Amino acid sequence: MTAIPDPDTVWAHDLVEIPADRSWWAKHRSTVLVVMCRLVVLAVALIAWQLMSGPVVDRTLVSSPTQVWHQLVTWSADGTLWRNTWITIKEVALGYVFGAVTGAVAGFLITSAALLARVLDPFIMGLYSIPKVALAPLFIVWFGIGLEMKVVLAAATVFFLVFINTAHGVREIDPALLDAARLMGANRRDLLFKVTLPGSMSGVITGLRVSVPYALIGAVIGELVASNQGLGYLINNSASEFDTAGVFAALIVLSVIATILNQGVTLLSHRSSRWKPLPGGE
Repeated sequence: MTAIPDPDTVWAHDLVEIPADRSWWAKHRSTVLVVMCRLVVLAVALIAWQLMSGPVVDRTLVSSPTQVWHQLVTWSADGTLWRNTWITIKEVALGYVFGAVTGAVAGFLITSAALLARVLDPFIMGLYSIPKVALAPLFIVWFGIGLEMKVVLAAATVFFLVFINTAHGVREIDPALLDAARLMGANRRDLLFKVTLPGSMSGVITGLRVSVPYALIGAVIGELVASNQGLGYLINNSASEFDTAGVFAALIVLSVIATILNQGVTLLSHRSSRWKPLPGGE
C-alpha cells in the first residue's frame, strides 16, 4: 500500500531558503546578465551595420554608425539636437497631461451616469477608432503647424486610452459595495466620491501607465505631417535632402526617449503591483 505523503512535509521540502545577507552579485546577477546580453546584441548590430554599409548595402540608403554619430555630434555642437529634442519633449509632456486629465475626468463622470454612458458609447468608440494621423490635417486647419497642433494631437491619442481604462475601472466596481453604502445611508454624491472614485483608481492608473508612449507617438506624428521644429521635423528635413545619416540620428534620439518612457512605465507598473499576491497564494 502506497503511503500518502504529508502535505506539510512536502511543502517544507519545497521551500528554498534565501539568505538575508546575500552579496550584491547574488541579488542583481540576473539583471546584470540581462544588461550585458543587451549590450552584446547592440554591439553586434552596430558592427554588422558598419561592415555591411557600403560593401553589401548602398551607403546612401542606410548610412553607417560612424556617419550617424558624426551627425549627432554636429547637431549637438550647434544646438540643433537639443533645441528640437526639447520641443518634442514639451509637446509630449503637455499633450500627456491635458489628455490624461480630461480622459480620466470624462471617463469617471460619463460612466458614472449609466444612461449617458449608453448614449455616448458608440460615438466615443467611433472617434477612438479613427487613426489619429487622419486628424492631423484637421488640426492643422484649426491650430496651424505650431506647438498647439502637436499638443492637441498627442492629447487626443492619450485621451481615449485613459478614458476607456477609467470607464472600465468604474464598471468593474463590485455592486455589493454600492449596495452596502446605500444601506448605510449614502447619497449619490457619497456613492460617487467615496465608492466609485476610489474603486475606479486601478483603471485610471492603468490608463495613465499605458498612454505614456502614445503621447510621444502623437506628438511625432504631428511633427511628421507638418512642422518646422522638433525631431519629426529633423526627420522630414533630412529625408528631403537625402541625408540618411540625419534621419537615423533623429530616429535614434526618438528611440532613446521612447526607451526611457517605456522603462518608466515598467517601473510604475512594478511599483503599483507590489501589493498583489504572488501566484498560487505564496
